[in-house]
Amino acid sequence: MALMITDECINCDVCEPECPNDAIYMGLEIYEINPDKCTECVGHYDAPQCRQVCPVDCIPFNPQYTESQEQLMAKYKLITASKKANTA
Repeated sequence: MALMITDECINCDVCEPECPNDAIYMGLEIYEINPDKCTECVGHYDAPQCRQVCPVDCIPFNPQYTESQEQLMAKYKLITASKKANTA
């Protein structure tokens, strides 16, 4: 399942550069996560990097986007293939 950022976010800017899929971006008031790009860092790391660095623990799983590890891996493969195609 994708992650989300709650309104407890303090806009500390540490999560955005940690995201290997560029899923985190500044929203109107706080950072947000694009669920179409979030793989919970599957394929890159053993744990979601944004959750590792967040000082206020405001990045829970998003219950609206339930995905299995296999689905997250498939999404990772699509994202990385797209990145490679865009840089070629």
